[in-house]
Amino acid sequence: MIKILFVCLGNICRSPTAEGIFRHKIEQGGYGDNVVIDSAGTGAWHVGNPPDSRSRQTALKYGINLEDLRGRKVARQDFADYDYILAMDRDNMRNMMAICPPDHQHKISLLLNYAENDPGNGEVPDPYNSGQDGFDRVYEIIKRGCDGFLKYLMTHHAL
Repeated sequence: MIKILFVCLGNICRSPTAEGIFRHKIEQGGYGDNVVIDSAGTGAWHVGNPPDSRSRQTALKYGINLEDLRGRKVARQDFADYDYILAMDRDNMRNMMAICPPDHQHKISLLLNYAENDPGNGEVPDPYNSGQDGFDRVYEIIKRGCDGFLKYLMTHHAL
């Protein structure tokens, strides 16, 4: 079983979008029994809240439903429980590294490290203060990261 955690700041825009996209890809590929997928934020502002309506709207355009997701904050136990912890940007990666036990820090990386053509210079920009077009752009960036990460898992793990 491979356990993956996607992380952004508030867990209402980028990380739930990544969770939804990756879950969709895993289910389409028939790998659902082998992978656990979740998302969290480094901040606690939106704990218990659904993803931003603009994230939900964008995902629905691609047949992905984020309605059942709820925001949560990264917990110390996540570092032990997950095999891959994929940050959307360097700030959130640094925030996690600061609280992660040293023996689990190797699990933390940027999602876009796996993208074949990284349009975000290593980071998925936060669309929260942008319009719908920002959410559409972020969806495409996250999708590229998820495509690359799935290829990585297929190469390095028996899915």
